[in-house]
Amino acid sequence: MRPIATTRSTAGLPTGLLAVWWVVVSEIVIFGGLLASYIMHRLAHDAWTAEAAHTNTWIGAFNTFVLLTSSLTAVLAHQAAEQGNGRKAARLLWMTVGGAVTFVTVKAIEWTTEIQAGYTLTSSTFWSFYYTAAGLHALHVIAGAIIMIFVATAAAKNRELHRVELIGIYWHFVDVVWIFLFPLLYIAK
Repeated sequence: MRPIATTRSTAGLPTGLLAVWWVVVSEIVIFGGLLASYIMHRLAHDAWTAEAAHTNTWIGAFNTFVLLTSSLTAVLAHQAAEQGNGRKAARLLWMTVGGAVTFVTVKAIEWTTEIQAGYTLTSSTFWSFYYTAAGLHALHVIAGAIIMIFVATAAAKNRELHRVELIGIYWHFVDVVWIFLFPLLYIAK
């Protein structure tokens, strides 16, 4: 017997799909406010150009590649789940989790280097925004990876395959946020 949350629908949408879209919309409000305040401060403070020059564009670009690749494996996992192939979907989700782990590991190395160079959360307003925005994003990457582990475990047993799509939607949101953060924090110098 399937739980009621997976069989009910509201407004023509399964409740799980509606719930994940509610989460995404609420996260858009959070990240939107953060990015809007960052852009407004950036435009008002020319000194941020000198501060932003210390971010490592190559590391940011590598992490962009990692997240975009993990988004591809999430799409392929959804495709496999749609075809009823839970084992393949699970393998692809584990590859996506690998991308998340790579992203967070690279981010930790990058932050260690920056902090050792004296660029801390309290160094300047730019670095406060940088660590807040990138840190909030990294927390979302970690949360997505943890949820994906549970979804992959069930998918490997050919259960709850509809959840592959749900975690995929969340994961694509995380990637889109990074697509905004990368140019704002690393390229716009």
